[in-house]
Amino acid sequence: MSNEQTVTTNIKVSDNDLEILKKHFPQCFDKNGNFQLEKFKNNLSQKEINFSTESYGLQWLGKSYARLLASDEASTLLRENEEHNHKPENLHAENLLIKGDNLEVLKHLANAYHEKIKMIYIDPPYNTGTDGFVYEDDRRFTVKELQVLAGVDEEQAKRILDFTQSHSNSHSAWLTFMYPRLYVARQLLKDDGVIFVSIDDNEVAQLRLLMDEIFGEENFVAELIVRSNPRGSQSSKFIAQENEYIITFSKKIDYLFIDGYKKNDNDILDYNLKDEKGKYRLLGLRQRGGAWKREDRPDMYYPIYVNPNDGSVSLYKSEFFTKEVLPKRPTGEESRWTWGKEKFLKDNHLIIGKLVNRKGEDDFFDIFRKDYLENDQGEIVRKKPRSIIDEKEVNYQNAGNEINRLFNSPEIFRYSKPTFLIKKLVSMVDDTGIILDFFAGSGTTGNAVMQLNADISTGSVSGNRKFILVQLPEPIDPKKNKAAYDFVKNELKAEPTIFEITKERLIRAANKINSELDEKNKTLESKIADLESQLPTDETKAEIENLRKQVAQNENLKRQNTFKIFETVPIWENYLFEAEDFDPQQELFDVERLTEEDIKALLVTWKTYDGIPLTQDLKPIDFGGYTAYYGNEKLYLMNRGFTTETLKALLEKIDSDKDFDPKSIIAFGYHFDSKNMRELAESVKHFNNKKNLDIDFIVRY
Repeated sequence: MSNEQTVTTNIKVSDNDLEILKKHFPQCFDKNGNFQLEKFKNNLSQKEINFSTESYGLQWLGKSYARLLASDEASTLLRENEEHNHKPENLHAENLLIKGDNLEVLKHLANAYHEKIKMIYIDPPYNTGTDGFVYEDDRRFTVKELQVLAGVDEEQAKRILDFTQSHSNSHSAWLTFMYPRLYVARQLLKDDGVIFVSIDDNEVAQLRLLMDEIFGEENFVAELIVRSNPRGSQSSKFIAQENEYIITFSKKIDYLFIDGYKKNDNDILDYNLKDEKGKYRLLGLRQRGGAWKREDRPDMYYPIYVNPNDGSVSLYKSEFFTKEVLPKRPTGEESRWTWGKEKFLKDNHLIIGKLVNRKGEDDFFDIFRKDYLENDQGEIVRKKPRSIIDEKEVNYQNAGNEINRLFNSPEIFRYSKPTFLIKKLVSMVDDTGIILDFFAGSGTTGNAVMQLNADISTGSVSGNRKFILVQLPEPIDPKKNKAAYDFVKNELKAEPTIFEITKERLIRAANKINSELDEKNKTLESKIADLESQLPTDETKAEIENLRKQVAQNENLKRQNTFKIFETVPIWENYLFEAEDFDPQQELFDVERLTEEDIKALLVTWKTYDGIPLTQDLKPIDFGGYTAYYGNEKLYLMNRGFTTETLKALLEKIDSDKDFDPKSIIAFGYHFDSKNMRELAESVKHFNNKKNLDIDFIVRY
């Protein structure tokens, strides 16, 4: 089977919702594959489903355009930074740093990383209404084109094009900027994935509604409050603004697991009681505060009897408490508890009554539940994360100092997020998986992931997380940050952009962590040498083995602290130019202009489109002087010079090599003449290989 594809200029995010509709409602699509809404409505109306003309939602000028941006084709290719990636330490790196517009990058990642991302953290530009967020879209549409593509009238099309091309920082422009990025990002999340978005007061209300629409209201997790500026903002007119927010949504709330935090020594001291099950503390069972009425939660209201002799509890079987039965002040039939009656009946052996005295009250029996320090597996139960994050480590000042120490220079990067905050968020999620940040800034997320994996503070290996960072090569303004501009230009000898800061921070952070791991290993090796000098015993042998494992783990962690670099580059001018009528004056694309680097970029782009991760290299295979590239059962024929002899070598390898099983052969059409193309297509189609492989032959342009 063979077919032709114009993949290069048709890379876009697949619409899974549309595919579901095609599967279940094929009759609602026309012959060109266009969805016909009226047919769909009529089909559902027959099943007595009513469509309301009114609904609650977020509307803004440019919403239809934002949807168009989400589904529009990418206008770039992906290119590898070979100088960096081919260094020995980076050859097997599993982390990524990608330079380019994040919407373009997200579209490129949509296949290879579909439902592969465990967590997303982003700190997008805030729309402050001044010089903070500025939206300038480089897509070029005429008014008429936008009318048709976005389904808007002429006036709306003019207004949309006006704010996208005029450095607008309106609410509509900010929402238009954020919608397509969040829309594509959702498709990258695993079912148990979660996204954290930092935001301030200017757009927090709009962001919450936007994420309700994209992720679904039912998948809202929390609105975290971060006390990032304890001194308050000097620019605040009336009230000093000390905090920001992190809006948190899950991909699917039923799959979400949020881990708690380790208890510190002070927390553990609270567990000062002990029984045969272990250490515990007492927590009040009575529900305090709140506005629930009895009719709302009747199962939470029931009478409890306390035995004054031993503090044991049970359901009180009389309709009312009486002073004769319980001489101390009764708990009361109307009390509302944190446990429902069913749980109380199951676990009331964990409940005790205790005589207490509160200021201004008589002695009475109150009800408490045992909260154990360890679970049934012997692990210390973690603390549930709080919605208010107010530790001193999360303020801007500490974040700035952290970067300044790393670069040994003041004012390199302003307003970055502290690694403490990102580590706090990442540790809620998992100790494995991919963490994505497509507004990478100074690279805090990558730095935090490496630190958290190494867990330098405790010396234990706490995780095997990977990161993907995306950063626009945004120029550094020498008037606003001369220190950063001079550092990149003079010390790094690079174009002064934010991306270079991101890259350098990751390198320096990795070196710092690896240096600490080296020091740790020196101490471990010294202990090993000391133990080996002693008379061997079973205990010393076991300890030496354990220490050697720690050394090996630390060496493995050092290898984890590397990353590969890719960047987006424009698709070549006039590529796939097609004229309706031949005109010798029109400039057609000249394939002879393509360089070896261009073909490599095409190969990286295509393999990512085909679902192969960027960190996975294709294997070069020689067919008698012709080099092809193989991976994930796909063989790419990108180069010129494919001959009949090459074809014979290819077919022989399919039959003879047990590790070579191409299910698809993909050829770059411009590098094959018509004779070789027909010969290759026919041979693949009629090849009765010994492995009974069903091979697709695909020609791409």
